Amino acid sequence: MVRSIYDKCPLIPTVANVDGSGRLQTVTRDTNPRYYALIEAFRALAGVPMVLNTSFNENEPLVCKPQEALDCFLRTKMDVPVMGDWVVERG
Repeated sequence: MVRSIYDKCPLIPTVANVDGSGRLQTVTRDTNPRYYALIEAFRALAGVPMVLNTSFNENEPLVCKPQEALDCFLRTKMDVPVMGDWVVERG
């Protein structure tokens, strides 16, 4: 479902399409408690109750395996990939 996020554009300008629409997905505590907790933690830090989920790749097929994720992380300027309980940071 496409919903208007026009009123939130000043807070999240890069997630809105030119016409103010976006592809929003609702996450509830019941359906995905871990992801819900991440969104709530981000809300506490940034004041915005959403995270951007985008394709994980750079000029290649989508990442499907942990090794592909690490390879992509190492050759790009990605901030921090998280895989399950693992958070990967540059040394």
